[in-house]
Amino acid sequence: MLQSLAGHVLIGIGTFLVAAAAVGILRLPDIFNRTNAVAKAVALGVSCILAGVLVLIPSPVTAVIVVLAIAAQMFTAPIAGYAVGRAGYRSGAPMAATTYRNDLASRDDRS
Repeated sequence: MLQSLAGHVLIGIGTFLVAAAAVGILRLPDIFNRTNAVAKAVALGVSCILAGVLVLIPSPVTAVIVVLAIAAQMFTAPIAGYAVGRAGYRSGAPMAATTYRNDLASRDDRS
């Protein structure tokens, strides 16, 4: 009973984080804020969902698959977010008016 509750709570937290990322895509002002929010929220959300699955279906095979999937998610999500943000910057995507810092402005990074 407690195991089932813990698994469902983890899945619920993960679902909430993925939903927050979806809201971030719609509400945030520019590509840079969107990719930052999505990369972090989805990486943590998917990891929580996978951990919940492991709690609900405890077996060595499930543990190996979940650990590998979480490792892959934690490794690839930040890199993908960085790559999308860099591509947006290099393509000339406008920054939000509230952005007060641009560390790449001094470099000729758009060429």
